[in-house]
Amino acid sequence: MKWPACIGIAVGLTVAVVLVWLTGAAEIWAALAGAGWGILAVIALHFPQFLFSSLGWRVLVPERPVPPLTFFIRLRWIREAINSLLPVAQIGGELITARLLAMRGVPLNRSGAAIVVDLTTQMASQVVFTVFGLVLLFLGAHDGAMTPWIIAGAGVGLVLVVLFVGAQRFGMFKVLERALIRLADKFGWSSLGEVSGLHDSIVSLYGDHARRVWTSGGHHLVSWLLGCLEIWATMWALGLEPSLREAVIIESLAQAVRVAGVLVPGALGVQEGGFIVICGLLGIPPHSAVAMALIRRIREIALGVPGLVAWQIMEGKHLARRRARARAASEASS
Repeated sequence: MKWPACIGIAVGLTVAVVLVWLTGAAEIWAALAGAGWGILAVIALHFPQFLFSSLGWRVLVPERPVPPLTFFIRLRWIREAINSLLPVAQIGGELITARLLAMRGVPLNRSGAAIVVDLTTQMASQVVFTVFGLVLLFLGAHDGAMTPWIIAGAGVGLVLVVLFVGAQRFGMFKVLERALIRLADKFGWSSLGEVSGLHDSIVSLYGDHARRVWTSGGHHLVSWLLGCLEIWATMWALGLEPSLREAVIIESLAQAVRVAGVLVPGALGVQEGGFIVICGLLGIPPHSAVAMALIRRIREIALGVPGLVAWQIMEGKHLARRRARARAASEASS
């Protein structure tokens, strides 16, 4: 790990521990113990999100034959595991899984374009989801002291999406593409040279395959909405008896807060603090808010560790195939 990641982890972990201590470690532990087997239901409810997120990604790969949906679900699982558990500023999973998709036979420029546009539709649909949560917040009882800050955060998210789309359309990835090709030429990384055409592939998706882009955004919006069931089950497990309105508000705003902490590995401390603020808008006590955030951490670890193992298995199989081909080529030449 580089020193900025180490500092980010240390600061985030310190903030999380302090929040647990300040809000009542004993009460939080009692709440988690009371949740019991309900935590398994929370974990299980994340799988429908895997499905729709994978559908939103797969539709952006126009190459034929497209790898099966089960392969994309596995990659989505790995992608979330890397972003949640490794010090990669929550974007390393996209880079790794673009390469894994290329290993499956999709050209690197196409797999890279698909991951870039998928990330964009995911961000855009999240803005819609956040606005939906804000509307529900305004329509019901809430503490309005933090509302201007939440609106400002949603506005920043919208601006970031617009800037990201604009950068794609006007050449940001063409510059990146040229830089990667120069690296490939300099160090002899032949596989990296396959990134040639990345910019054109991205533009093509927005132009020639615009319908796929809208379909991807729709799948991601369904995925965000399904996340509300996960937070609803979390609240029930903690004995809070929530309404669906509360679940939508908490999930939509908590996801927005997590994006704001994109530079902090795993959004450590940011996620926990966000839950306290958002739940406070709805009158939910701080110790319950932290317990909700920790159940989410439990889910991330329970699904993330096997996801990292699956990633290493895929890498190991790919390395074994490369070595076998190299041995066969060597024997043939001799």
